[in-house]
Amino acid sequence: METARVLVAADKFKGSLTAVQVAERVTAGLRRVVPGLEVETLPVADGGDGTVAAAVAAGFERREARVTGPVGDPVTAAYALRGSTAVVEMAEASGLQHLPDGVFAPLTATTYGSGELLAAALDAGATTIVFGVGGSATTDGGAGMLAALGARFLDADGKPVGPGGGGLAALAEADLSGLDPRLKDVDLILASDVDNPLTGPKGAPEVYGRQKGASEEDIAVLDAALAHYASILGPEKAALPGAGAAGGIGYGTLVALGARFRPGIEVMLDVLGFAPALARATLVITGEGSLDEQTLHGKAPAGVAAAAREAGIEVIAVCGRLALEPEALERAGIARAYALADLEPDPAVSMAQAGPLLERAAESIARDFLS
Repeated sequence: METARVLVAADKFKGSLTAVQVAERVTAGLRRVVPGLEVETLPVADGGDGTVAAAVAAGFERREARVTGPVGDPVTAAYALRGSTAVVEMAEASGLQHLPDGVFAPLTATTYGSGELLAAALDAGATTIVFGVGGSATTDGGAGMLAALGARFLDADGKPVGPGGGGLAALAEADLSGLDPRLKDVDLILASDVDNPLTGPKGAPEVYGRQKGASEEDIAVLDAALAHYASILGPEKAALPGAGAAGGIGYGTLVALGARFRPGIEVMLDVLGFAPALARATLVITGEGSLDEQTLHGKAPAGVAAAAREAGIEVIAVCGRLALEPEALERAGIARAYALADLEPDPAVSMAQAGPLLERAAESIARDFLS
Protein backbone atom coordinates (compact mmCIF):
# COMPACT_ATOMS: atom_id res chain seq x y z
CA MET A 1 0.00 0.00 0.00
CA GLU A 2 1.27 3.46 -0.91
CA THR A 3 2.57 5.53 2.01
CA ALA A 4 0.16 8.32 2.85
CA ARG A 5 1.54 11.82 2.39
CA VAL A 6 -0.78 14.68 3.32
CA LEU A 7 -0.51 18.21 1.99
CA VAL A 8 -2.23 20.82 4.18
CA ALA A 9 -2.92 23.84 1.95
CA ALA A 10 -5.51 25.92 3.78
CA ASP A 11 -6.26 29.63 4.10
CA LYS A 12 -6.76 31.46 7.41
CA PHE A 13 -9.87 31.12 9.57
CA LYS A 14 -10.59 34.85 9.65
CA GLY A 15 -10.80 36.23 13.17
CA SER A 16 -9.46 33.10 14.86
CA LEU A 17 -6.50 31.34 13.18
CA THR A 18 -3.84 32.35 10.66
CA ALA A 19 -3.18 30.00 7.75
CA VAL A 20 0.05 28.91 9.49
CA GLN A 21 -1.86 28.10 12.70
CA VAL A 22 -4.48 26.15 10.73
CA ALA A 23 -1.71 24.02 9.21
CA GLU A 24 -0.11 23.43 12.64
CA ARG A 25 -3.39 22.38 14.28
CA VAL A 26 -4.41 20.07 11.42
CA THR A 27 -0.97 18.42 11.49
CA ALA A 28 -1.17 17.89 15.27
CA GLY A 29 -4.62 16.28 15.00
CA LEU A 30 -3.64 13.99 12.13
CA ARG A 31 -0.49 12.76 13.90
CA ARG A 32 -2.36 12.06 17.12
CA VAL A 33 -4.20 9.30 15.22
CA VAL A 34 -1.40 8.35 12.77
CA PRO A 35 1.95 8.93 14.54
CA GLY A 36 4.81 9.67 12.15
CA LEU A 37 2.44 10.58 9.30
CA GLU A 38 4.19 12.48 6.50
CA VAL A 39 2.61 15.94 6.42
CA GLU A 40 3.70 18.87 4.27
CA THR A 41 2.20 22.28 5.02
CA LEU A 42 1.74 25.07 2.51
CA PRO A 43 -0.39 27.90 3.96
CA VAL A 44 -2.21 29.63 1.10
CA ALA A 45 -3.95 32.93 0.42
CA ASP A 46 -5.93 34.39 -2.47
CA GLY A 47 -4.41 37.88 -2.66
CA GLY A 48 -6.32 39.33 0.29
CA ASP A 49 -5.09 39.77 3.84
CA GLY A 50 -2.73 36.96 4.83
CA THR A 51 -1.01 36.87 1.43
CA VAL A 52 2.35 38.15 2.71
CA ALA A 53 2.22 35.73 5.66
CA ALA A 54 1.63 32.82 3.26
CA ALA A 55 4.61 33.89 1.13
CA VAL A 56 6.84 34.16 4.22
CA ALA A 57 5.73 30.68 5.36
CA ALA A 58 6.79 29.41 1.90
CA GLY A 59 10.31 30.78 2.30
CA PHE A 60 10.09 34.43 1.24
CA GLU A 61 11.87 37.00 3.39
CA ARG A 62 9.63 39.36 5.36
CA ARG A 63 10.50 43.02 4.83
CA GLU A 64 8.89 46.06 6.47
CA ALA A 65 8.38 49.70 5.49
CA ARG A 66 6.86 52.72 7.23
CA VAL A 67 4.09 54.02 4.99
CA THR A 68 1.03 56.27 5.09
CA GLY A 69 -2.07 54.54 6.46
CA PRO A 70 -5.55 54.98 4.98
CA VAL A 71 -6.36 58.04 7.12
CA GLY A 72 -2.89 59.59 6.90
CA ASP A 73 -1.24 58.18 10.02
CA PRO A 74 2.06 56.31 9.57
CA VAL A 75 1.78 52.50 9.76
CA THR A 76 4.28 49.65 9.50
CA ALA A 77 3.53 47.47 6.49
CA ALA A 78 5.16 44.19 5.48
CA TYR A 79 5.89 42.73 2.08
CA ALA A 80 7.67 39.53 1.07
CA LEU A 81 10.75 39.13 -1.12
CA ARG A 82 12.53 36.15 -2.67
CA GLY A 83 15.17 36.91 -5.25
CA SER A 84 13.67 39.48 -7.60
CA THR A 85 10.05 38.51 -6.83
CA ALA A 86 8.05 40.52 -4.30
CA VAL A 87 4.62 39.81 -2.86
CA VAL A 88 2.93 43.06 -1.86
CA GLU A 89 -0.41 43.08 -0.03
CA MET A 90 -2.33 46.34 -0.26
CA ALA A 91 -4.19 45.63 3.00
CA GLU A 92 -0.85 45.85 4.82
CA ALA A 93 -0.76 49.55 3.96
CA SER A 94 -4.37 50.53 3.25
CA GLY A 95 -6.46 47.86 4.96
CA LEU A 96 -9.47 48.15 7.25
CA GLN A 97 -7.29 47.03 10.17
CA HIS A 98 -5.48 50.39 10.04
CA LEU A 99 -8.59 52.47 10.73
CA PRO A 100 -8.33 53.92 14.24
CA ASP A 101 -10.85 52.16 16.51
CA GLY A 102 -12.92 51.15 13.49
CA VAL A 103 -13.71 54.77 12.56
CA PHE A 104 -14.46 54.56 8.85
CA ALA A 105 -13.45 57.19 6.30
CA PRO A 106 -15.31 56.08 3.14
CA LEU A 107 -14.83 59.35 1.21
CA THR A 108 -11.28 60.25 2.27
CA ALA A 109 -9.39 56.98 2.94
CA THR A 110 -6.35 56.82 0.64
CA THR A 111 -4.23 54.13 -0.98
CA TYR A 112 -1.13 56.38 -0.82
CA GLY A 113 0.62 53.89 1.47
CA SER A 114 0.07 51.08 -1.02
CA GLY A 115 2.03 53.10 -3.57
CA GLU A 116 4.78 53.64 -1.01
CA LEU A 117 4.85 49.89 -0.35
CA LEU A 118 5.19 49.16 -4.09
CA ALA A 119 8.05 51.68 -4.18
CA ALA A 120 9.74 49.87 -1.28
CA ALA A 121 9.57 46.63 -3.29
CA LEU A 122 11.11 48.43 -6.27
CA ASP A 123 13.86 49.79 -4.00
CA ALA A 124 14.57 46.21 -2.89
CA GLY A 125 15.21 45.23 -6.52
CA ALA A 126 11.95 43.49 -7.37
CA THR A 127 11.31 43.01 -11.08
CA THR A 128 8.24 40.80 -10.62
CA ILE A 129 5.61 42.06 -8.18
CA VAL A 130 2.54 40.09 -7.18
CA PHE A 131 0.17 42.78 -5.92
CA GLY A 132 -2.49 41.16 -3.77
CA VAL A 133 -5.52 43.40 -3.32
CA GLY A 134 -8.40 42.98 -0.89
CA GLY A 135 -9.47 44.00 2.60
CA SER A 136 -9.12 47.68 1.78
CA ALA A 137 -10.44 50.64 3.78
CA THR A 138 -10.39 52.69 0.58
CA THR A 139 -12.48 53.54 -2.49
CA ASP A 140 -10.15 55.91 -4.34
CA GLY A 141 -9.61 54.03 -7.61
CA GLY A 142 -5.92 53.71 -6.74
CA ALA A 143 -5.38 57.47 -7.12
CA GLY A 144 -3.51 57.66 -3.81
CA MET A 145 -1.26 54.77 -4.84
CA LEU A 146 -0.49 56.45 -8.17
CA ALA A 147 0.22 59.78 -6.43
CA ALA A 148 2.77 58.06 -4.18
CA LEU A 149 4.43 56.67 -7.32
CA GLY A 150 4.73 60.11 -8.92
CA ALA A 151 1.37 60.86 -10.61
CA ARG A 152 -0.36 64.22 -10.05
CA PHE A 153 -4.13 64.70 -9.77
CA LEU A 154 -5.11 68.35 -10.04
CA ASP A 155 -8.31 70.36 -9.73
CA ALA A 156 -9.38 73.25 -11.98
CA ASP A 157 -7.06 75.61 -10.08
CA GLY A 158 -4.07 73.34 -10.62
CA LYS A 159 -4.01 72.24 -6.98
CA PRO A 160 -3.85 68.60 -5.85
CA VAL A 161 -7.32 67.12 -5.24
CA GLY A 162 -8.21 65.95 -1.73
CA PRO A 163 -7.52 62.40 -0.56
CA GLY A 164 -9.86 59.48 -1.14
CA GLY A 165 -12.58 58.78 -3.66
CA GLY A 166 -14.52 61.88 -2.62
CA GLY A 167 -11.68 64.14 -3.76
CA LEU A 168 -11.81 62.76 -7.31
CA ALA A 169 -15.07 64.61 -7.98
CA ALA A 170 -12.95 67.78 -8.36
CA LEU A 171 -10.40 66.17 -10.70
CA ALA A 172 -9.63 68.27 -13.78
CA GLU A 173 -6.25 66.92 -14.90
CA ALA A 174 -4.33 63.66 -14.37
CA ASP A 175 -0.59 63.90 -15.09
CA LEU A 176 1.04 60.47 -15.17
CA SER A 177 4.33 61.66 -16.70
CA GLY A 178 6.09 61.60 -13.33
CA LEU A 179 5.35 57.93 -12.55
CA ASP A 180 8.39 56.01 -11.28
CA PRO A 181 10.24 54.95 -14.47
CA ARG A 182 11.20 51.59 -12.90
CA LEU A 183 7.56 50.50 -13.25
CA LYS A 184 8.04 50.14 -17.02
CA ASP A 185 10.46 47.23 -16.47
CA VAL A 186 8.40 45.38 -13.88
CA ASP A 187 6.03 42.47 -14.41
CA LEU A 188 3.18 43.61 -12.17
CA ILE A 189 0.48 41.02 -11.51
CA LEU A 190 -2.81 42.17 -10.01
CA ALA A 191 -3.89 39.25 -7.82
CA SER A 192 -7.45 39.29 -6.55
CA ASP A 193 -10.45 37.06 -5.93
CA VAL A 194 -12.70 39.94 -7.03
CA ASP A 195 -13.65 40.40 -10.69
CA ASN A 196 -15.98 43.40 -10.32
CA PRO A 197 -15.80 46.40 -12.66
CA LEU A 198 -14.97 49.85 -11.29
CA THR A 199 -18.45 51.43 -11.20
CA GLY A 200 -22.14 50.67 -11.66
CA PRO A 201 -24.42 48.14 -9.94
CA LYS A 202 -21.57 45.60 -9.64
CA GLY A 203 -18.88 48.22 -9.10
CA ALA A 204 -16.61 48.87 -6.12
CA PRO A 205 -18.72 51.48 -4.28
CA GLU A 206 -22.05 49.66 -4.65
CA VAL A 207 -20.81 46.17 -3.78
CA TYR A 208 -18.14 46.91 -1.17
CA GLY A 209 -18.74 50.49 -0.01
CA ARG A 210 -21.01 49.63 2.90
CA GLN A 211 -18.42 47.41 4.59
CA LYS A 212 -16.11 50.45 4.55
CA GLY A 213 -18.68 52.62 6.30
CA ALA A 214 -20.23 54.29 3.26
CA SER A 215 -23.84 55.50 3.48
CA GLU A 216 -26.16 55.27 0.47
CA GLU A 217 -25.37 58.92 -0.24
CA ASP A 218 -21.62 58.24 0.02
CA ILE A 219 -21.95 55.33 -2.41
CA ALA A 220 -23.62 57.58 -4.99
CA VAL A 221 -20.89 60.23 -4.52
CA LEU A 222 -18.10 57.65 -4.84
CA ASP A 223 -19.61 55.97 -7.89
CA ALA A 224 -19.94 59.32 -9.69
CA ALA A 225 -16.43 60.40 -8.63
CA LEU A 226 -14.85 57.15 -9.85
CA ALA A 227 -16.75 57.36 -13.15
CA HIS A 228 -15.42 60.91 -13.59
CA TYR A 229 -11.88 59.76 -12.71
CA ALA A 230 -12.13 56.93 -15.27
CA SER A 231 -13.39 59.35 -17.94
CA ILE A 232 -10.08 61.23 -17.56
CA LEU A 233 -7.68 58.27 -17.17
CA GLY A 234 -9.37 55.99 -19.71
CA PRO A 235 -12.85 54.50 -19.44
CA GLU A 236 -12.13 51.36 -21.46
CA LYS A 237 -10.29 49.63 -18.58
CA ALA A 238 -12.98 50.50 -16.00
CA ALA A 239 -15.13 47.54 -17.11
CA LEU A 240 -12.30 44.98 -16.97
CA PRO A 241 -12.52 42.15 -14.42
CA GLY A 242 -10.63 43.22 -11.31
CA ALA A 243 -10.94 46.96 -11.97
CA GLY A 244 -13.26 47.22 -8.97
CA ALA A 245 -10.98 45.23 -6.66
CA ALA A 246 -10.09 46.85 -3.32
CA GLY A 247 -12.03 50.06 -3.87
CA GLY A 248 -10.90 50.40 -7.47
CA ILE A 249 -7.16 50.09 -6.85
CA GLY A 250 -7.39 47.37 -9.48
CA TYR A 251 -8.39 49.99 -12.05
CA GLY A 252 -5.51 52.32 -11.17
CA THR A 253 -3.07 49.43 -11.44
CA LEU A 254 -4.45 48.25 -14.78
CA VAL A 255 -4.84 51.65 -16.44
CA ALA A 256 -1.64 53.37 -15.29
CA LEU A 257 0.87 50.69 -14.24
CA GLY A 258 0.40 48.17 -17.06
CA ALA A 259 -0.56 45.37 -14.68
CA ARG A 260 -2.18 42.13 -15.77
CA PHE A 261 -5.03 40.63 -13.78
CA ARG A 262 -4.98 37.02 -12.59
CA PRO A 263 -7.19 35.27 -10.04
CA GLY A 264 -5.34 35.64 -6.75
CA ILE A 265 -5.32 31.98 -5.77
CA GLU A 266 -3.87 30.92 -9.15
CA VAL A 267 -1.01 33.41 -8.83
CA MET A 268 -0.33 32.49 -5.22
CA LEU A 269 -0.29 28.74 -5.91
CA ASP A 270 2.35 29.40 -8.60
CA VAL A 271 4.41 31.67 -6.35
CA LEU A 272 4.21 29.36 -3.33
CA GLY A 273 5.31 26.24 -5.24
CA PHE A 274 2.03 24.36 -4.95
CA ALA A 275 2.51 22.11 -8.02
CA PRO A 276 5.64 20.30 -6.76
CA ALA A 277 4.10 19.95 -3.27
CA LEU A 278 0.94 18.50 -4.84
CA ALA A 279 3.02 15.99 -6.81
CA ARG A 280 4.34 14.60 -3.50
CA ALA A 281 0.88 14.23 -1.89
CA THR A 282 -1.66 11.40 -1.71
CA LEU A 283 -4.30 13.50 0.11
CA VAL A 284 -4.87 17.26 0.26
CA ILE A 285 -6.55 19.12 3.12
CA THR A 286 -7.68 22.67 2.38
CA GLY A 287 -10.12 25.07 4.00
CA GLU A 288 -11.02 28.53 5.33
CA GLY A 289 -13.21 30.04 8.02
CA SER A 290 -16.47 29.86 6.08
CA LEU A 291 -17.08 27.46 3.21
CA ASP A 292 -19.95 29.14 1.38
CA GLU A 293 -21.10 30.35 -2.02
CA GLN A 294 -18.25 32.88 -2.12
CA THR A 295 -15.71 30.07 -1.73
CA LEU A 296 -16.71 28.76 -5.16
CA HIS A 297 -15.85 32.10 -6.81
CA GLY A 298 -12.08 32.16 -6.70
CA LYS A 299 -11.38 31.69 -2.99
CA ALA A 300 -8.35 29.67 -1.89
CA PRO A 301 -10.03 26.29 -1.18
CA ALA A 302 -11.70 26.25 -4.60
CA GLY A 303 -8.38 26.94 -6.31
CA VAL A 304 -6.58 24.25 -4.32
CA ALA A 305 -9.37 21.73 -4.97
CA ALA A 306 -9.43 22.45 -8.71
CA ALA A 307 -5.68 21.90 -9.04
CA ALA A 308 -5.77 18.72 -6.93
CA ARG A 309 -8.71 17.29 -8.88
CA GLU A 310 -6.79 17.84 -12.11
CA ALA A 311 -3.94 15.84 -10.59
CA GLY A 312 -6.34 13.09 -9.46
CA ILE A 313 -5.72 13.64 -5.74
CA GLU A 314 -8.54 13.56 -3.19
CA VAL A 315 -9.34 16.77 -1.31
CA ILE A 316 -10.86 17.17 2.15
CA ALA A 317 -11.85 20.56 3.57
CA VAL A 318 -11.92 21.99 7.09
CA CYS A 319 -13.89 25.10 7.98
CA GLY A 320 -15.46 27.02 10.83
CA ARG A 321 -18.90 26.90 9.28
CA LEU A 322 -20.21 25.03 6.26
CA ALA A 323 -22.91 26.60 4.08
CA LEU A 324 -22.54 24.43 0.99
CA GLU A 325 -24.54 21.33 0.07
CA PRO A 326 -22.60 18.08 -0.59
CA GLU A 327 -23.37 18.43 -4.34
CA ALA A 328 -21.73 21.88 -4.45
CA LEU A 329 -18.68 20.55 -2.60
CA GLU A 330 -18.44 17.66 -5.04
CA ARG A 331 -18.63 20.02 -8.03
CA ALA A 332 -15.78 22.03 -6.50
CA GLY A 333 -13.69 18.86 -6.19
CA ILE A 334 -14.03 18.50 -2.39
CA ALA A 335 -14.87 14.97 -1.24
CA ARG A 336 -15.96 15.94 2.26
CA ALA A 337 -15.92 18.94 4.61
CA TYR A 338 -15.44 18.95 8.38
CA ALA A 339 -16.93 22.00 10.12
CA LEU A 340 -16.04 23.20 13.62
CA ALA A 341 -19.70 24.25 13.99
CA ASP A 342 -20.59 20.55 14.09
CA LEU A 343 -18.36 20.14 17.15
CA GLU A 344 -19.32 23.44 18.81
CA PRO A 345 -22.55 25.10 17.59
CA ASP A 346 -22.03 28.39 19.49
CA PRO A 347 -20.15 30.62 16.98
CA ALA A 348 -18.40 32.70 19.66
CA VAL A 349 -17.13 29.60 21.48
CA SER A 350 -16.21 27.95 18.20
CA MET A 351 -14.07 30.94 17.19
CA ALA A 352 -12.45 31.20 20.63
CA GLN A 353 -11.69 27.45 20.68
CA ALA A 354 -10.90 27.11 16.98
CA GLY A 355 -7.45 25.61 17.53
CA PRO A 356 -8.42 22.64 19.74
CA LEU A 357 -11.61 22.07 17.71
CA LEU A 358 -9.61 21.96 14.49
CA GLU A 359 -7.31 19.34 15.99
CA ARG A 360 -10.39 17.23 16.81
CA ALA A 361 -11.67 17.64 13.24
CA ALA A 362 -8.25 16.54 11.93
CA GLU A 363 -8.39 13.47 14.16
CA SER A 364 -11.69 12.56 12.50
CA ILE A 365 -10.15 13.03 9.06
CA ALA A 366 -7.27 10.73 10.01
CA ARG A 367 -9.66 8.06 11.24
CA ASP A 368 -11.93 8.34 8.19
CA PHE A 369 -9.27 8.58 5.47
CA LEU A 370 -5.87 7.50 6.79
CA SER A 371 -6.21 4.64 9.25
